[in-house]
Amino acid sequence: MIRAAVLGSPISHSLSPKIHRKAYDLLDLDSEYTAIEVDEKSFPDFFQNLESSDDGSKWSGFSLTMPLKEIVLQYCVASDPIAKRIDSGNTLFRSDNSWKVTSTDYLAFQNLLKVSKNSKVAIIGGGGTARAAIGALNTQVAAVDVLLRSESRMAALVKAAPDLQVKKLDMTHALNDYDLIVQTTPAGVFDEYVSNTAVAKGTLLEALYKPSPTSLGRRYKELGGEVISGKELLVEQALFQIQLFTGQEFDFAEMRKALLSAIADD
Repeated sequence: MIRAAVLGSPISHSLSPKIHRKAYDLLDLDSEYTAIEVDEKSFPDFFQNLESSDDGSKWSGFSLTMPLKEIVLQYCVASDPIAKRIDSGNTLFRSDNSWKVTSTDYLAFQNLLKVSKNSKVAIIGGGGTARAAIGALNTQVAAVDVLLRSESRMAALVKAAPDLQVKKLDMTHALNDYDLIVQTTPAGVFDEYVSNTAVAKGTLLEALYKPSPTSLGRRYKELGGEVISGKELLVEQALFQIQLFTGQEFDFAEMRKALLSAIADD
């Protein structure tokens, strides 16, 4: 039986249960996927119980969302090289009778971010999702501009993409000339700067799926740019999680279409 859950706080809004349940039904698997409220304070005890009790072996894996993507690396020592480099993990899974952490956000960004070496790229924000995005762009482009409120996030971003030239810009910077923009900040954080962008010549990928589109997404689309919704990112990273939790191979294109359809009205 597949037994999995999404962990985070707040968690009631998450579409992960709907996505995973649909996938397991399509794969004709006996399964259970729930949402569990776990914050930074309760995660250490939650993870210790997974490792020390018989109940831990009954779980197939966990999807991790805010605020657990960074703290998980402090407790799960079996992190893959990518998770260590980007200091972020969104997936806990059982392998060889132990827990391991990886980032399917990183894998999803690799699939979704279409660039060339000379593409002009901007990332808004500097948290775990931003590091997954910039990590996926490492070696794919020459440079990335990062819009940040604070210098404190820069060291981790540079570590995540050691082969890139990373430049910090203020949040007020206009996004007129970019081929690709990745927006990773929480809801409302970037709203006051949206009007600074007057031209949309490329693609905007939004990590948020509630609200969708964001104020920036609406403006970018009105200006003629392409917008990739947060739902597409959510489904893409889930495809890799489903593969890890079930151990099954399946057609990503067919599953992607079915899962996006399942959450189209949410």
